[in-house]
Amino acid sequence: MKKINPIKTDPGKVRLLETFDNSFPDRKYLIIHRVNEFTSVCPKTGQPDFGILTISYIAKKKCIELKSLKYYLQAFRNEGIFYENVTNRILDDLVKALNPVWMEVKGEYSVRGGLNSTIIASFGKK
Repeated sequence: MKKINPIKTDPGKVRLLETFDNSFPDRKYLIIHRVNEFTSVCPKTGQPDFGILTISYIAKKKCIELKSLKYYLQAFRNEGIFYENVTNRILDDLVKALNPVWMEVKGEYSVRGGLNSTIIASFGKK
């Protein structure tokens, strides 16, 4: 079996993420962003992968700015990366940018070869 590279943060992509101050840092409230058209590329076949990402988090001091999140996610459009790796990389990058109380990234990937996959990665305690 071919050895797969470990998940690595891409500093270029992380730099795309911008934040703003949480106006309610003493209140625990849930923020949910849903991305209906996430795209990356299968590293084995070179075929496009499509999915729905749901990013949920409880902020501490920072929240993610949505335009920058959109550009960050679009940067995966031509990257060959497995579902498991991209879901976990997005979580790692967002945790690094925000340092949230809790975060979950859920990737629901479209059917390919008769199979669909859901990957859920989380950080912290809700």
